[in-house]
Amino acid sequence: MSPRAKIAFALTLFTAVLAAGASIALFVPAAVAGGAPAAPPPAGLPIEPGMGYLAAALATGLSALAAGFAVAHVGSAAIGAITEKPELLGRMLILVGLAEGIAIYGLIISILILNRLG
Repeated sequence: MSPRAKIAFALTLFTAVLAAGASIALFVPAAVAGGAPAAPPPAGLPIEPGMGYLAAALATGLSALAAGFAVAHVGSAAIGAITEKPELLGRMLILVGLAEGIAIYGLIISILILNRLG
């Protein structure tokens, strides 16, 4: 396994453990408390606001991580292509911009989630 693959695997495993831990921390105390079940929330609203904030944070953080990963790979390939054929500069800038757009999409999704929470 190459060093890059090891780092990517470690980051993926870390985010999976983080997401599982957050889910357990949010759901287990409510289940352990027991008692009478609460009335269901109105349609369209999240059950817990904390889950909405967690979703917004994950949308922003993971999209920024993915954008960084994509820009690293596309950018290095773009530099290699530009050194061989300088006329490809405009096309390569578009490809790097598309990779950076991933972070913008995640930020837009998190803004939509936060607006839904109120």
